Amino acid sequence: MGCLDGRIALITGASRGLGAAVAECFAAEGAELILVARTSGGLEETDDRVRAAGSKATLVPLDLMDGTAIDQLGGVIAQRWGRLDVLVGNAAMLGPLGPAGHGEPMLWDEVFGLNVTANWRLIRSMDALLRASDAGRAIFVTSRAARRIKAYWAPYAASKAALEALAKSYAAELEKTAVKVNLLDPGITRTRMRAEAMPGEDPAVQTPPEEIARAFVALADAACSINGQIIEAQFPVA
Repeated sequence: MGCLDGRIALITGASRGLGAAVAECFAAEGAELILVARTSGGLEETDDRVRAAGSKATLVPLDLMDGTAIDQLGGVIAQRWGRLDVLVGNAAMLGPLGPAGHGEPMLWDEVFGLNVTANWRLIRSMDALLRASDAGRAIFVTSRAARRIKAYWAPYAASKAALEALAKSYAAELEKTAVKVNLLDPGITRTRMRAEAMPGEDPAVQTPPEEIARAFVALADAACSINGQIIEAQFPVA
């Protein structure tokens, strides 16, 4: 038996990279998974890994920019399970890198729509379900870009800073409940987003997502007592 045996866990951005690695790791610990991503093909590949790890998953092809669909997902989870034990808000986009004053408004809105608003909609839809758990856990993926500000990263950095404020405020609201809310900064991880941001970077300095996934297990565990914290996973220095 794993430390997540019988726990119901929802993971966004689960079709590849860090989300898929977390799904596989959670599966190995006994969690029953709800996997969300836009692409069915990627979800099916993750499902194969979950089954190989000895668990099962419900696949949900869903665009997280569709707030109504997120609300409907919460209703389905309520009807089927009556609770949600773990929420992992992993899905995100990098957006354009360039001078802050040169970006297109539509792209700015897309970055904030996925990185911030979608997570707020998840909180709005899943709050009662997390409270219905005996030990609800919410984990949001952040980035040191929110705290170590660099030129040309305005949309992504600002969106992650907003996500951190959102999650910390939510955590404070839940201080006297059984729900714990934290943020995890995976650092320099070998993902498609990292390759997009740093195309010339040596993959050898990037941590495989499978190594980062264990940190999510610790935060998802019912025994986890921390709340409202930003956890920086171990990563090599760029």
